[in-house]
Amino acid sequence: MEIIIIGAGDIGYQSARRFSKEKHNIALIESNEALANFASDNLDAFVITGNGCSTSILKEAGVEKADVLAALTDNDEVNILACKIAKKYGVKTTIARIRNPEYLVEDHIISKEEFGVDHFLQPEKETADTIVRLIRQSNATDIIEFEGGKLKFFGLRLDSSSSLLHKKLMDLSIELDNPPLTVTAIKRGQHTIVPKGSDILLPGDQIYMVCAPYYQETALEYLGKSKKQIENILIIGGGLTATFVAMELDGEINMKIIESDEKKALAIAEKLNKSLVIHGDGSNLDLLMSENLDSMDQFIAITGDDETNIITSIVAQHIGVKRTVSLIKKSEYLPLTPALNLDAVVSKQQITVNAITRLIKGGGIAKFAELPGLDAEIVEFVVKEKSKITRKPIMHLKIPKGSVLGAILRDDELIIPKGNTQIIAGDKVVVFSLPDSFPSVESLFE
Repeated sequence: MEIIIIGAGDIGYQSARRFSKEKHNIALIESNEALANFASDNLDAFVITGNGCSTSILKEAGVEKADVLAALTDNDEVNILACKIAKKYGVKTTIARIRNPEYLVEDHIISKEEFGVDHFLQPEKETADTIVRLIRQSNATDIIEFEGGKLKFFGLRLDSSSSLLHKKLMDLSIELDNPPLTVTAIKRGQHTIVPKGSDILLPGDQIYMVCAPYYQETALEYLGKSKKQIENILIIGGGLTATFVAMELDGEINMKIIESDEKKALAIAEKLNKSLVIHGDGSNLDLLMSENLDSMDQFIAITGDDETNIITSIVAQHIGVKRTVSLIKKSEYLPLTPALNLDAVVSKQQITVNAITRLIKGGGIAKFAELPGLDAEIVEFVVKEKSKITRKPIMHLKIPKGSVLGAILRDDELIIPKGNTQIIAGDKVVVFSLPDSFPSVESLFE
């Protein structure tokens, strides 16, 4: 596939990196010479230094034969104009990153089609939605919803008091009488394990499971992770992501937001009715303690600085805050997060690249996700007519080693796959796969 990406910032760079790994032909346009040089040195991509709205630059990148153009700069107008030009050249799929919510309102004077944009992406809103889900599901380290919440994927860390320690996974199924859940992975130290029934759970393991929503409270109680009441939270950071989080939770939870930039603090305060906004330095421990950090149910660190988010979250854990959520921008930090023992980590870049991956891969994939610190992919496939996966019951298919069929959604029915399960066209299948196994998994659904 011929893909043009505009913008070599965190999101554009990581998108180019992912698709070049999959052997697509990537042209990357970046106006900042330093970023362009870094991308050129580190990516298998054709990198051009220049303006992504320039017709000559787009022609040099191959816009006339491109299948996809993803405009991912920090400038909404540049992204929209680039998509508009690309459509004029016949590019089939255009994607524009957007920060300003006004462009996304349904009654905007210019429609998405008139903009020439097939798909708008709003990374800050998608990141905020993930953080809100984690705040509400206070015992999970990760959570992904499929089909509007009909199926949920959870990450949970087993502490030393868990009743599951030193038990085999097959015991989980026996004790719960074949529950509507599948344990798809175990994160142990730096290793991601695709489990077998004979695998034993150890202290500190992070387990990942697919679960029916109606069963989640039962499962979480069995796992020693019953839902905690959340009444008070403290947020540091008042940027766009924090604004979306605060607007969603305003009035639902007692909330304080600390922001160091006075203009941002005033802007977020104007959008809230019942929450307290404080102009101050969220990394200042004296300020945090004066705002009763030690009595908070959750501490949410979503400033623009990774080091601040990590350090303040560790401090909050140390003084007894029940739960922390930390926003991490730098991709090189993500593999280190399990060792830091942070409660929950969110990556805006990874969330956005997941969304771009789903859009570029097309109709056969309804959802695509990677999680911070987990060396694996979670994919929801839409089964097509004559797919290989439909030819035989699962026990007679060669399911690639390093992958698990976690669940099947057939209309509104949830099916936990067994050996004799027959997948049919129209099913939606949630698959967990190690990266090396994914191409073989994907071929089963072609």
